[in-house]
Amino acid sequence: MSNYADLLPLRRVAEHRLAPMNRGEWPATIPAVRQVLDEGLDFSALTVLVGENGAGKSTLVEAIAAAFGMNAEGGTVHAMHQTQATESPLAQHLQLVRSAGGSRQGVFLRAETMHGHFAYLDSILSGGKNNFQSHGESFIEFFTDRAPINGLWIFDEAESALSFNGSLMLLSHISDLLRAGSQILLSTHSPILASLPQATIYELGEWGLRQSTYDELDMVRSWRSFLDAPGRFLRHFED
Repeated sequence: MSNYADLLPLRRVAEHRLAPMNRGEWPATIPAVRQVLDEGLDFSALTVLVGENGAGKSTLVEAIAAAFGMNAEGGTVHAMHQTQATESPLAQHLQLVRSAGGSRQGVFLRAETMHGHFAYLDSILSGGKNNFQSHGESFIEFFTDRAPINGLWIFDEAESALSFNGSLMLLSHISDLLRAGSQILLSTHSPILASLPQATIYELGEWGLRQSTYDELDMVRSWRSFLDAPGRFLRHFED
């Protein structure tokens, strides 16, 4: 009988030995990216990347999505659109370790460029309201309509378009995907989306990339501290 790990679409990412990246060039200068190039990174069924802006979360998931065969601007492996090339060259230097029996299907939901992807869907008459409803509603419709896709799902800061309840809905959707056998790679600033107990969590920062528990995350501690006593933070904005 096959081990579950043997069926994961993506088991590991490392630097491609035939295409090494100059460590003095961006984004290899980002500590977390450099660590992945130097040491590689293993994935579980649910891998979550958290960290401050500029820590390298989006750079990594975008490059992994592109190396997997997905459009860097979002969508499934079949999406062909491109508005403006803003992605880093990192994907060209990565080698993915896939499972022999793993799905080759994938979905990439990238908050930064999904407006352009929704316009692309409208142009090919794919159905759905897309840009003719709120951004959050379009996100929810997008991942709900594609729920039957079993494979690698990558979310890049999807919470930026979602309310509290919308984030809970996405979290429920992620749980359903995991139960159906899909794999999730998630970059987030949201303590809601990072909260599933089975997640393997990596915290990115000036130190590079380190595995962490949910309660140890700076993000979680900061949110708890703020919600417990907002005045402690707001007083710094007073005249």
